[in-house]
Amino acid sequence: MNEQQAWDLAAWDGVETAARLRAGEVSRAEVVEAAILRAERAKVLNAINTPMFERARAQAATPASSDSSLAGVPTFIKDLVNVGGVRTTWGTAASGEFIPKKSDPIVKALEAVGLIGLGKSATPELGLTGTTEPLRFGPCLNPWDLTRTPGGSSGGAASLVAAGVVPLAHGSDGGGSIRVPAACCGLVGLKPTRGRRDMAGSNLLPVNVAVEGVLTRTVRDTIAFWTELERRAPHGSLDPIGPITPSKRRLRVAVFVDSPVKLPVHPDIRAATERAAKLCESLGHDVELIACPFTEEEVHAFIRLWGFVAWSQVKGGRVVMCSGFDATKIEPWAAGFCRYFTGELGAAWTGIQLMRRFSSRYAALMENLDVLISPTLAQPPPKLGHLRTDQPFEDGLRKLFDFIPFTPLINAAGAPALSLPLGRAEGVPIGVQFAAAKRNEAVLLELALALEAASPWPQLSERGPFRPE
Repeated sequence: MNEQQAWDLAAWDGVETAARLRAGEVSRAEVVEAAILRAERAKVLNAINTPMFERARAQAATPASSDSSLAGVPTFIKDLVNVGGVRTTWGTAASGEFIPKKSDPIVKALEAVGLIGLGKSATPELGLTGTTEPLRFGPCLNPWDLTRTPGGSSGGAASLVAAGVVPLAHGSDGGGSIRVPAACCGLVGLKPTRGRRDMAGSNLLPVNVAVEGVLTRTVRDTIAFWTELERRAPHGSLDPIGPITPSKRRLRVAVFVDSPVKLPVHPDIRAATERAAKLCESLGHDVELIACPFTEEEVHAFIRLWGFVAWSQVKGGRVVMCSGFDATKIEPWAAGFCRYFTGELGAAWTGIQLMRRFSSRYAALMENLDVLISPTLAQPPPKLGHLRTDQPFEDGLRKLFDFIPFTPLINAAGAPALSLPLGRAEGVPIGVQFAAAKRNEAVLLELALALEAASPWPQLSERGPFRPE
């Protein structure tokens, strides 16, 4: 297979790739080799922390053990989880060269779905920020504009999917870490309900905020992933999301465009959010414009909670990550978050208590609504370096508030939310966020199918220096 043929296969989403495999039009080995070739060509993106190419080739050489609608599809696994026999770094120099013996449950679940992992995707240190610029590995690039961030913390996953290296990639979301990079890179990013597929250990936090998922280019790939995952690797006690089909039910929709932290929202993002609301109205839904229903105090409370997440990872690194974890090697951003948490423990405790109550407040807000629309981001993906992790902590925190005030509170609520690439600003993608009440992923995905059909988005980033001319 030559390079042009390998990139031709990049146009297939996961569902089409698996369908062509079942039809015998292409072999598992050919699909994997094409993805490896694309990954090698796309090294400029700096999106892969550790390749697993030989492991993937060995898996592709064996017959499919699953009739999954995604069997044989190549993917990447975020470098915050363990794959047995493969280095895990958590994006930090503090981890050294740790190689786990066993895979985490989410990796086993991905393999049960039939996905073939090609490597560990880039993430910021400990997954703690909205950009992917770890000092250990250097910045990961956005394939739409190589001078901009792909977002974080699932930035490597988003970069690889948007570039066409793989059709979908594993991600996780504790404050927007699936939806933020999905918005930055023009992808579909679903954060599921708390309890559907929580990150290991998240239930030990004062508020369980972190969940697993995928980033995809098409809505049907997201649907296929969750359908197959819940069929083959059930987790938690929630009823399955699927099956999902286009629905004609009339939804009650509210939309807001102002930031809860009282900072400006980019005019193109405001306009894209308003267009998305009008598109919903044209599809027959009842749409109401409302004031921002969340407060600045609540966003600050979430950041206090996030400070506890940072502190617990750094202080407990030898237990929760690896015995050789060296906390003296953490980056200034993580160290700053630790100080932010411990410096005002009273304020931190008050914030955590507010976040514990937030789930009930959000449920009350959604009692008379099916969908809540907002921007995913307040600003377009910033230039690399804007959110660098070695700047003064207070400066970085202010910039983070300006960038991602819309996503974190949905994590505190434990509710599902979906980012769809329904606009552009400054020549790059931006996202619109659709949130629902707990367990109502189906409502979001049914609506997403209709929106994708009514306003299709580009399936791949524009031709970049890593693509053949």
